[in-house]
Amino acid sequence: MFGQKNALGKDKLSAAGLALQWRSWLDRNIFDLGRQMRLSYLPPLMVYLAAGISGLTAIVGTFFVKEYLGLSAEFLASLSFWAMLPWSLKMPLGHLVDLLWQYKHRLIYLGALLIAASLLIMSNLLSDPGYMEGIMPAENWYVLAALLAPVGYVMQDTVADAMTVEAVPRFDEQGRPIPQQQIMLAHTTMQTLGRVAIIGGSMLVAAVNVQLFSGVATMNAAEKARIYLSVYHWALWIPVVSVLGVALASYLRRQQACRLAARGYEFEDIEAILGRPQEQETEINWWILGGGLGFVLFAVTMGVVDIAHNEEIVFVGSLAIVVFLIWRLTRELGRRARNQLYATALVIFAFRSVPTTGAGETWWMIDELDFDQQFLSKLSLLTSSLTLLGMFLFRRFMAERPITYIIAVLTIALSLLYLPNLGLYYGLHEWTAAHTGGVVDARFIALFDTALESPLGQIAMIPMLAWIANSAPEHLKATYFAVMAAFVNLALSLSQLITKLLNQLFLVTREVSDAATGVVTIPADYSQLGSLLFFVMLISFAMPMLVIVIAGRVFLTER
Repeated sequence: MFGQKNALGKDKLSAAGLALQWRSWLDRNIFDLGRQMRLSYLPPLMVYLAAGISGLTAIVGTFFVKEYLGLSAEFLASLSFWAMLPWSLKMPLGHLVDLLWQYKHRLIYLGALLIAASLLIMSNLLSDPGYMEGIMPAENWYVLAALLAPVGYVMQDTVADAMTVEAVPRFDEQGRPIPQQQIMLAHTTMQTLGRVAIIGGSMLVAAVNVQLFSGVATMNAAEKARIYLSVYHWALWIPVVSVLGVALASYLRRQQACRLAARGYEFEDIEAILGRPQEQETEINWWILGGGLGFVLFAVTMGVVDIAHNEEIVFVGSLAIVVFLIWRLTRELGRRARNQLYATALVIFAFRSVPTTGAGETWWMIDELDFDQQFLSKLSLLTSSLTLLGMFLFRRFMAERPITYIIAVLTIALSLLYLPNLGLYYGLHEWTAAHTGGVVDARFIALFDTALESPLGQIAMIPMLAWIANSAPEHLKATYFAVMAAFVNLALSLSQLITKLLNQLFLVTREVSDAATGVVTIPADYSQLGSLLFFVMLISFAMPMLVIVIAGRVFLTER
C-alpha cells in the first residue's frame, strides 16, 4: 500500500515537472517573442505579411488553369522556371537598395503596382473573358500575370530585408546608444518575427480559403467563378498592406524625429540617430551590379529569342554568373571557412533542386480522389501551421548537428513520406478504407502525410543563414545574404527544369473541353502518373545523398 502511494506521488511529481518544462519552453520560445515585439518592427512585418497572404490565390489559380485554360503540365513547369528567375535578382537589387537607401521605399510602391496589375489581369479574365480574349488569348494573359507578380514580390522582399535593419533602434528614446549585445538580440528577434509573419500570413489565407470554399462541391460553374472572382478581389489588399507598412514606417520616423527635436537635438544629430551609420555607407560594387545587369540582359534576351533549350541555356548562364560572383566574394575568407560555406551551399542547392511531379498530381487528386478547393485549403492550412511549429521544434536539432547530417536526415524522411502518395495512386486508400470502416480514406492519408512532411522541407535554408550571420565578414553580411539567396533560388529553377523533363517523359493530361461546343479536345490520361511519382521519389533521394558524399570528400575533408 505504501509502495503504491509512493509510486503515485512520483507520477504526480513527474507530471508536474513535465508541465513546468512545457511552460518554460513555451515562455522561452514563443511568449518571449511577443514580449520583445516593438512598434518599429511592424512596418517590415507588414511587408512580410503581404508576402505570406499572397498564397490566397494559389488554389484558385490551380483550378482556373484546370477549368479554363488548355495549358499542359510540361508548359506549367516551364512557366514556373521563368517565374522563379526574378528571385535571383535579389543579388543586384539588394546592392541597389544599399546604394539608394533613402529612396528604397519607392521599390515597395513599384512592386505593389506590379502585384496589383497581375491580380487585375486574373480578375478581368474571370469577370469579362470576352473582352480580354479580344486583345490576346487567355493563356497569354495568364502567363503575363504569372510573371508580373514575382517581380513585384522580389522588389518588396528585398526592401523588407533592408527595413528590418532600420526597425531595430540603435538609440533609446532619450537618444542614448543601446548596448551592442542588446541590438544583436533585437536583430535575431526581428528576423524570427519576419518568418512568423510570412508563415502566419499563409495560415491566415488558408483559413480564409477554407471558409470561402465551404460547400463548393455542390456549386455549379457560375457559382464557382463568382467565388474565384471574389478571391482575386480580396487579394487586391495584398499590395495595400505592403504600402501601408511603408507609410507606417515614415510616420514612426517622423514621430521619433519630433520627440528628439523636442529634447533639443539638432537636425544633423537626429539624422545621425535615425539614419544609417556612416560606417555602414555602401560603396558601389561593380562586380555585383555588372553581374546582375548581365544576368538580366542574358535572361531577357534568351526569353525573347525562340531557340531550342533556351531555358536550360538561361539556367547554365545564370548559374555561371552567380558562381563567379560567389568566388569573387569569398576570396577574402580563410580556406576552412570558405570550404565550409561551399559545402553548405552545395548541399542545400541539391536538396532544393529536387523535382516535383508538377501540376499532374494535383489534377489527378482533383479528378480521381475528389479533392475539392476546400480540402486543398485545409491541407494548406495544416502545412502552414505545422511549418510554424517546426521552426521552433527543430531549432536545437539544427544548432547541434552539421549540415550534411541535417540534409541527410531530411532527405531520408521526405523520401519515406513520399510513399503514401505512391500508395494512393495504386489504391492504398481503398484497402485502408475497407479495413477501417471508411475512416482511413484518401483524405485521411493525405492529411496524415502532410502533417508529417510539412515541418521538414521548410527548415533546410536555416543552417546556411545561420552560418552567414555568424561567420561572414561584418561589412559584407548583406551582400552574402543576397548572393547566396540568388544561388539557392536558382536551385528552384533547376527543380522546375527537371520537373519539365520528367513531364515530357511521363505524359500526364487532364480533360480539356472546347468552351463553345463542349467537345473533349484532350482526354484525361493519368496512366503514367505512377511512374512519374516513383522517379520523382528516387531522384529526390539520390540527388542530395550523392552531393552530400561529394561535398564531404571535396570540401569537408581535413587536409
